[in-house]
Amino acid sequence: MSFESGRLALIGTGLINGSLALALKRAGAVGEVVGCARHRATLERASTLGLCDRTTPDPAAAVAGADLVVLGTPPGAIGEVAARLAPGLDEAAVVTDVGSVKRAVVDAVGAALPRSQRFVGGHPVAGTEHSGPDAAFASLFEQRRCILTPVAGTDPAAVARVRAMWELVGSTVDEMTPDHHDRILAVTSHLPHLIAYTIVGTVADLEEQARAEVFKYAAGGFTDFTRIAASEPVMWRDVFLNNKEATLEMLGRFTEDLIALQRAIRWDQGEVLEDLFTRTRAIRRGVVEAGQAYVRQPEDPLAAKP
Repeated sequence: MSFESGRLALIGTGLINGSLALALKRAGAVGEVVGCARHRATLERASTLGLCDRTTPDPAAAVAGADLVVLGTPPGAIGEVAARLAPGLDEAAVVTDVGSVKRAVVDAVGAALPRSQRFVGGHPVAGTEHSGPDAAFASLFEQRRCILTPVAGTDPAAVARVRAMWELVGSTVDEMTPDHHDRILAVTSHLPHLIAYTIVGTVADLEEQARAEVFKYAAGGFTDFTRIAASEPVMWRDVFLNNKEATLEMLGRFTEDLIALQRAIRWDQGEVLEDLFTRTRAIRRGVVEAGQAYVRQPEDPLAAKP
């Protein structure tokens, strides 16, 4: 199925939605892009960068006449935003989202929209630690995965349309249930972010002299953690609060493994450590072979950044 949109409404104009707009514009697959955000400064920047052709802070006005709506707000706000845009939504419009939590989002949006069967939960598994319109670049989704989470009653034509959009911008699309998505992402994304925030927070609590030396001698491992921990705070707050059960389950498993590792170090159990490091090295190789070792591409020239 080919994809094109006469009018695309982006509710939220940050990294993901902004990059999607650039990718679709580059492909010539969209007529008009309407951007919506809470702050006028954000909208002005999105217009300056060429992400949007028209902007408004009113969700209902943003979706009027749109055939496709992409929700890119933090999970904690998405139900309220969906309720605000609902009065302006065309009957035939397809609605999707880009959040990394799915069960809470599917439930909240489904309850807010008059035609919930036209909503398709979505999660492009791509991103950087940067946020806002300036972070957007058109190649973000190339050779990445995108997960769709239709539920019983979701319109198959709506699913096919959202799938075609993500395939057009370079993603491989998978489908799974919202609950399965949340459990998998708790391991692959949510827990790593929680650990990164914790490690960097530990450094923040060090005395001033020690903290200065950490900054001075930071090696690759710590630098990687600080990159992850620089991610958007409000979004990640909402991720953990809206995927509580799966995150707590994986955090419990991690805590048990950490205690076992602590014991191995304490009792000089080198063979235990070596076995763990060998197994984890193999997993890293598997990630690389699967094409999921992401490196941010150079700044995309399509977005003119004065």
